[in-house]
Amino acid sequence: MPTSRRTFAVAAVAALVLPLSACGSGGGDGGSTDASGKVEGGITFQTWNLRANFKPYFEDLIADFEKKYPGTHVKWVDQPGEGYADKISADAAGGTLPDVVNVSPDLVAPLAKAGLALDLDKAAGQYEKEYLEGAWASHRVPGTDGTYAFPWYLNTGPLFYNKSLFEKAGLDAGQPPKTYDELFDAGLRIAEKTDGEVATLANVPTIEDFGRYGVPLMNKEGTNFTFNDAKGVEFLTKYKELYDAKALDAQALTATPESAGKKFLTGAVAMNPGSALDLANFKKQAPNLYENIGITDQITSTGHVNMYVMGLMVNSQSPRKPAAVAFAHFVTDAAHQMSFARQVAIFPSTAGSLDDPYFTKEDGTDETRVRVAAAKSLKTAVNYTPVLFSEQMKTELRNEVAKALQGKQSPKEALDNAVKACDRLLQQQG
Repeated sequence: MPTSRRTFAVAAVAALVLPLSACGSGGGDGGSTDASGKVEGGITFQTWNLRANFKPYFEDLIADFEKKYPGTHVKWVDQPGEGYADKISADAAGGTLPDVVNVSPDLVAPLAKAGLALDLDKAAGQYEKEYLEGAWASHRVPGTDGTYAFPWYLNTGPLFYNKSLFEKAGLDAGQPPKTYDELFDAGLRIAEKTDGEVATLANVPTIEDFGRYGVPLMNKEGTNFTFNDAKGVEFLTKYKELYDAKALDAQALTATPESAGKKFLTGAVAMNPGSALDLANFKKQAPNLYENIGITDQITSTGHVNMYVMGLMVNSQSPRKPAAVAFAHFVTDAAHQMSFARQVAIFPSTAGSLDDPYFTKEDGTDETRVRVAAAKSLKTAVNYTPVLFSEQMKTELRNEVAKALQGKQSPKEALDNAVKACDRLLQQQG
């Protein structure tokens, strides 16, 4: 259901609670792709909103690396979640990008096109086999040749629902929606039975939701967006029906993942996406909800859930490329990804790690149930958000969707306008 990559970057890792302007003439990196040589010297490592909750983990990780490679020094900087894309853009323009940068696929795309991201297929291709195939491929950019970041942690999650609200609407709380048709029907039923006081969803659809519905998002060449086709219009029309019936929360047009989560906590919304991490929050902040919490799978029309991916990019201009590549690989190797996954509800992107008993064996708790189910689904999960879909494009789509829901234009007009705006921004990217 509607959520975002930032939701999982922040909610699932920070919990706890991005358009780049750099544009070049086209793919590859601007410096040498040779990362051979002695691993030595000082490098800077930048993470995305992780220091507050994981300072000891990263300090130990860096100490272990420096011990393994005498003569190296890693300076760790952490940037807040808000404005992270703008910070990277400014660093890229000013020539001050760190040597190793925490990125998501959509953040690495403009850096790769600008020649600032090291092509790991050339510089570190020997490590590819250590990672899940889909994870390694997630940082490839249409229109360029290469892979531009080491895959790091993954996430996905279930759909939570409030059993008591389902029962009050006369729905079987043991049979939550499994398809989009069932979801839309349940939403209309709950709104009708509660006279519009209880919505089923709290967010407008995002690009990944169109993808989960089975809408083709881009052409194969990656030169044009296509989510305004008949299936896309059908999907947005369904959301318009929800909005008109008050089955979509009235504040959905301006909602953030955090505000949507609060609506679910207070019982104003019947369903909300999340992760295993949320269960502990429910237990602490809303014990009544926790007693009535239902857990079901993400709804898709494709058979593949959405996968959120984080990566570590190596700056192609780094004067310490051997050390930068070695460190990015060190952070993302199987052992360190597993140790990180045991600290927070994320999943490793390394091959074979999801077969560890930690991700396969039930122990009777809901937390483990969610973790095991999510790990299984990740093996065939898809990162639906196109790598080239920038923050500006997300804003354009959201604005047009809002107009359609308010009745200011038809769903077809809204998606046509969104595609037109996103195609224009795509051309400007270079």
